[in-house]
Amino acid sequence: MVDNDKEKEAMRDREYVGNTVEEAIATALADLKLPKEKVKIQILTEGQRGLFGMKGAKQAKIRVTILPEESPQ
Repeated sequence: MVDNDKEKEAMRDREYVGNTVEEAIATALADLKLPKEKVKIQILTEGQRGLFGMKGAKQAKIRVTILPEESPQ
């Protein structure tokens, strides 16, 4: 039973990268085909440019959790 819960959680949580946080969010929303209101976004790392455009740039990384659907009452 515990493994099933972990599988469900893994399906709801995904990580995305981009040159900026905004780019990573846009990629995630397009991939999931969901509006921003249906997900929780956690910023793991901010993107950084390399000095004068040189190597050393770091991509932004986010974790997106799909929020559970509210059941109608």
